[in-house]
Amino acid sequence: MRTKPFAVTAALLAALSLTACGGGGGGEDTAPSVGTGADTDTEVTACAADQLSVDFGPSNAAPAAGDTGNIPVTLTNTGDPCTLRGVPATDVHSGGTSWTVGVEEGAAEPELTLDGSAVASFTLTYVRGAAGDAERSVRPERVEFRLPGSDAAQGYDWPDAEVAVRSGATEEAEELDMTVSPFRPAGD
Repeated sequence: MRTKPFAVTAALLAALSLTACGGGGGGEDTAPSVGTGADTDTEVTACAADQLSVDFGPSNAAPAAGDTGNIPVTLTNTGDPCTLRGVPATDVHSGGTSWTVGVEEGAAEPELTLDGSAVASFTLTYVRGAAGDAERSVRPERVEFRLPGSDAAQGYDWPDAEVAVRSGATEEAEELDMTVSPFRPAGD
């Protein structure tokens, strides 16, 4: 007889502990939901490229060498609720050379749940290079990004001028002065 009340009490305490840890209170590390809120009983899958409408740009071009420019990329969910996590894998191409774009310094990698018609974005930020200076700048031809967990690349023509090569980079380890931000709810 004694084991039943103890088992019920233990189960009740466990349920209360889980409730206290998982609510929507402030200051917790929870994934923001963008849109009207997905049903929590439904498992939300990663967003696939074919369910997102993409607007690449328009760019905010850097006016002169040494200035910063950026290109916003807006993603609109055209399907069922899905999740974007982290940072899009981004590469820049020029001729037969390609560079992997680094993640902006100090960026958190949130998880966003996009309901139908919800919008998220990420931004490519770069420092403009000097025209005609092949040692300290690169004129990109194309930029490609892939959603986390996907091998399908989406490519766009580079809309702006040259991009600076990071100081201290060597020919063997040349890096462009460019970063990509994590996914954010549109407007952030």
